[in-house]
Amino acid sequence: MNESLFQSIWQFSLYRPQQLFTTDGEAVTIINPGKRNTNAGPDFFEAKVRIGNVILVGNIELHIHPGEWTRHSHHKNPAYQNIILHVVYYNSTIAAIPENVPMLVMEPHIPSYIIKQYTELVQTNLTLPCANALQNVNELVREAWINRLLAERWEQKLLEWKQLLTKSAGDWRTLLYWRIAANFGFKINADPFLMLAQYTPINVLAKHRENLMQTEAILFGQAGFLESETSDDYFEMLRKEYCYLRQKYQLQAMPNHLWKFLRLRPANFPTVRIAQFAALIHRSVHLFSQIVAATDIPLLHELFSVQASEYWDHHYRFGEHHEKKKIKHLGTSSVENLIINTIAPIQFLYASEQGQEELKENALQLLESITPEKNHLTELWQQHGWQIKNAMHSQALLQLYNGYCSSKRCLECSIGLNIIRSRPDK
Repeated sequence: MNESLFQSIWQFSLYRPQQLFTTDGEAVTIINPGKRNTNAGPDFFEAKVRIGNVILVGNIELHIHPGEWTRHSHHKNPAYQNIILHVVYYNSTIAAIPENVPMLVMEPHIPSYIIKQYTELVQTNLTLPCANALQNVNELVREAWINRLLAERWEQKLLEWKQLLTKSAGDWRTLLYWRIAANFGFKINADPFLMLAQYTPINVLAKHRENLMQTEAILFGQAGFLESETSDDYFEMLRKEYCYLRQKYQLQAMPNHLWKFLRLRPANFPTVRIAQFAALIHRSVHLFSQIVAATDIPLLHELFSVQASEYWDHHYRFGEHHEKKKIKHLGTSSVENLIINTIAPIQFLYASEQGQEELKENALQLLESITPEKNHLTELWQQHGWQIKNAMHSQALLQLYNGYCSSKRCLECSIGLNIIRSRPDK
């Protein structure tokens, strides 16, 4: 038994509620266990219990041993003056019981299988702690947890996006531009791509949007790729154009060394992605207004199915010519990655900020309309019998693994709690 487990047992009533008595012999009924406190002070606030014939409302403190009351100096702390019940696991001594505070011993009332199943989850070496019991978890429990996990994932992501929105002075168009740029970098080059967008004002790009070569010159120049010496006609043309535009708009390039090429497939090189991003800027008109209300997946595919300019048909880097022609278009999986990680979340954030519930539903429906992501984590869940129906499921399961399974937070997980509280004979 540890304190975290004991607090969860109390919070979720994972004990036999009958025949509870204080150490003074008075009957106890738990009407409301209270709200768990994750900060300093008593463990549970606003609890409601009946002791004998008296109903008490106030705070509850939990300890493994009664002696922890004085060991933690609670008897000297005013925050613990409104304790209505001292709940302990073991009754190892009565000398430390605080005066006028009834004490309840829980060890006899907690089924042994609760502790056993918790121990098996947190001590297992399996990548998914619940792998061996997952098939026993009710489908309704899974689905309800999926919805909460997606909300949690977006809450975490959108907190950062709100900060970016503030940084952009509330300009949604700029926020979309920054987030699409970051998405073009995928995981490896997301931060450099975001920096590129922040170094390059969207209004400057808008003025030259109709000229693809100028758009490329601005983006490659701002990314620091036009600083080297390369005997390549197209490179020289971009560099000359950028030199002029840099002076005109007082632009400053970002450090080029931030871009990563190592262990990337050539099609994902940042040079190729910047060329594709330039093509998107070139063909985009009123992109935000189209995206914020989009409910049609084919329309979004049409908006984002761009390809790099002709020069890149034979190049992955400047000056390195390849004989075999390869058109560098943004593929279906890349477009769906954009929808999952940028378009749907920004729709949800915009709808939340504007109080438009219908648009929030649109964002969720976008994920439900897309096939699930394929990676080692989703494959792992599928191997253990979890049917992943769509991108909403795969996003939630990524959150489940990264936020809970990897750190053994089984007590905070609906699935873990379902396994812990289930009787072995059921």
